[in-house]
Amino acid sequence: MTERYVLDLQEVDETQVAVVGGKGAHLGGLSRIEGIRVPAGFCVTTDAFRRIMAEAPSLDDRLDQLSLLNPDDREAIRTLSAQIRRTIEGIAIPGDLAAVITRALAQLGEQAACAVRSSATAEDLPTASFAGQQDTYLNVVGPTAILQHVSRCWASLFTERAVTYRQRNGIDHRTVHMAVVVQRMVFPHASGILFTADPVTGNRKVATVDAGFGLGEALVSGLVNPDVFKVRHGEVVAKAIAAKQRAVHALPTGGTQEVAIDSRRQEQPALTDAQVVRLVQLGRRIEAHFGRPQDIEWCLVDDGFQIVQSRPITTLFPIPETGDQEHHVYVSVGHGQMMTDPMKPLGLSMWQLTAMVPMHTAGGRLFVDVTRRLASPASRAGLLDVVGRGDPLIRDALETVLDRDDFVPSLPDAGPGGPPTGGASATIETDPAIVTELIERSQESIAALERDIRTKTGPALFDFLLEAFEEHKRVLGDPLSMQAIMAGMEATWWLNDTLQEWLGEKNAADTLTLSAPDNVTSEMGLALLDVADVIRPHSEVVAFLQGVEDEGFLDELAKLTGGAEARDAIEAYLDRYGMRCVGEIDITRPRWRERPTTLVPVILDNVRNFEPGAAERRFEQGRQKAQKKEQDVLSRLRALPDGDRKADEAKRMIDRVRTFIGYREYPKYGIVSRYFVYKQALLEEAERLVQANVLPEKEDIFYLTFQELHDVVRSNQVDGRLIQQRKDAFRSYHALTPPRVLTSDGEAVTGAYRRDDVPAGALIGLPVSAGTIEGRARVILDIAEADLEAGDILVTTFTDPSWSPLFVGIAALVTEVGGLMTHGAVIAREYGLPAVVGVERATRLIRDGQRIRVHGTDGYVEILP
Repeated sequence: MTERYVLDLQEVDETQVAVVGGKGAHLGGLSRIEGIRVPAGFCVTTDAFRRIMAEAPSLDDRLDQLSLLNPDDREAIRTLSAQIRRTIEGIAIPGDLAAVITRALAQLGEQAACAVRSSATAEDLPTASFAGQQDTYLNVVGPTAILQHVSRCWASLFTERAVTYRQRNGIDHRTVHMAVVVQRMVFPHASGILFTADPVTGNRKVATVDAGFGLGEALVSGLVNPDVFKVRHGEVVAKAIAAKQRAVHALPTGGTQEVAIDSRRQEQPALTDAQVVRLVQLGRRIEAHFGRPQDIEWCLVDDGFQIVQSRPITTLFPIPETGDQEHHVYVSVGHGQMMTDPMKPLGLSMWQLTAMVPMHTAGGRLFVDVTRRLASPASRAGLLDVVGRGDPLIRDALETVLDRDDFVPSLPDAGPGGPPTGGASATIETDPAIVTELIERSQESIAALERDIRTKTGPALFDFLLEAFEEHKRVLGDPLSMQAIMAGMEATWWLNDTLQEWLGEKNAADTLTLSAPDNVTSEMGLALLDVADVIRPHSEVVAFLQGVEDEGFLDELAKLTGGAEARDAIEAYLDRYGMRCVGEIDITRPRWRERPTTLVPVILDNVRNFEPGAAERRFEQGRQKAQKKEQDVLSRLRALPDGDRKADEAKRMIDRVRTFIGYREYPKYGIVSRYFVYKQALLEEAERLVQANVLPEKEDIFYLTFQELHDVVRSNQVDGRLIQQRKDAFRSYHALTPPRVLTSDGEAVTGAYRRDDVPAGALIGLPVSAGTIEGRARVILDIAEADLEAGDILVTTFTDPSWSPLFVGIAALVTEVGGLMTHGAVIAREYGLPAVVGVERATRLIRDGQRIRVHGTDGYVEILP
């Protein structure tokens, strides 16, 4: 039995994480790669740790207490974890275990200086690196000191930061065990970290080397700034040599100390270019072995490199798989759809099956490959124009990639440029009957879908759905619908561009589109004000709603005075809008109809902040403001040279924008209405799978693609491990920020606003709805936690249509994602809210409760003192 307490590094590899922890398993794997030198050593296994934990029965109760603590209760975590650490360090290592460790130490040389390093079973994982969570002790000399430091490593599983990290990541403390790696100490001339992909841009072709003198602790602890080298295709392409004033060196008696570096050496590079290139070659070998980019700790000893750790870089955004070696440029779908959160596999595959263009997945997000369209000059101009109007950051990012002559191939204009951007819109008349007809067509198609799907189950349902997806795409691609959308957008652009030229007025269309007719999303916000009007007179209903937590609350309502009317009003609202929700392009997200409690805080805000009849008043005020603006613009134009012609042209465009701009929101409403029908049918199928004991729970189907779910329904068999892997991966995708533009090299290209007309310190964005306003910033990441007062400014990552009920109660809008024609911008204009979108990191740079000034006409936000 005792042999399992210690394993030589040469005996282990990366499959043995459960026995020797992440670090030990990686070091064992490293030591097996040809040409890679790893300092000799051994692992004290997790069996030893479990034996020690069993020596103190009191630890069980404390672990129970720990798991019940809130991750934010730092004081309680600090106190309890310190008690656990003291208990573990106080346990005497049993004689047989101590003897096994001492024997292994004799193989390294009993008085050899060693590094004693924690190696937990939940570290260096593909989805959570746990970097720096547990402890390492350098230059430990002699058996007594080494046994003492092994105990400290065991205890370090319960440092405050390790405990908090596990709790935040949903990892049970009892499932994590600690092994300890004991290695012969190396005394390097230089050391540091090698990233086999650029950790800042994500570019997999660029390796980054950080280097300093002495032991790596100086860099890791932030004591010195490292030299930084960047290597591409086997040559150093950039370097920055730092003044390295201090280093950490080992002491002969054990332990380490900081030393000052001779002033003449401070600015010398820690490595030569040739050494850097050689190190990167070793890194590429290690990366190939582990199959993914690595973060590698290295030491330079006598002109030879030794590797002391390698872990996956977990912060890189994954690259879509293509199966070829060509260059590709991808544009994020989420930034256009106002949903940059990760999607579950069923959501991704359903969007792919119903989208008008092929889509690729990576990191739980969707991307469109625009390489072919960029390669041909004719389609390139159209693409850049359309994306530039929508999101200047995407355009700038694409231009950045195009400036690299060698990345995007050049195709002749006749080459396949992909579908044309936009559509022929000049042929459509300015006729409101067109919009009425389009809406009727969509409603008829959805009614037919609801009728025909009722009788379909099992494999027949999936055959039916594949046909339904074709109808879905036919409705979405209806030429008349595309023309109506483009007519509204192009009229907006014409008014903004031309009235600025003729009258010197910015963003005139913002006022001219106030309260435009037929906008299903702005109607949705106003309709919730009407729901509040029904509820407001009944204090018993208001009090009840303030305590609502259970989704069945609508049945309870009817028992209260005024409750039946309140329930009917909410039900009628859900009948019309219940298929909507935040992140609605992901079919797996809970809809308002499935989770009506989501709407309760917004209804209560409306009850508190508005007077009866507010919806009708708001709409009418907007309509009159737009009318007044129209008269003002036309009279000013008539006073100009050739004024009558200019006024007639502008009048034609104003009528056009008011006829068609509201319809811009309808196709999304149609998509989401169809999605809810598909979802209900698939969940009924999932219920049958649960009844047949094929699946433990209905929502497990969300972690399968549509095709995989089809196979499960046919075979009545499911791979439970696959579902678990998908759940783990989905959880890890939340930590990743999707880039607007991504290349096949893995480079995330962010783009920049090229502007110099903004005050210093202001946050730059895209002006999408005119006006300037000051107010209190409310940074809200979850609509269910909205608690707004009149005059507040909403600051959030993105707003899809489900956020529009909040728009009626705010003074202005700031988002991190968005464009001129995305939903939030369209609704902000209809409600007359100043809005700036595309403000990078707005939710982190603006603090909740701060006073800010939103410049909706000029596109920037000032944080006020």
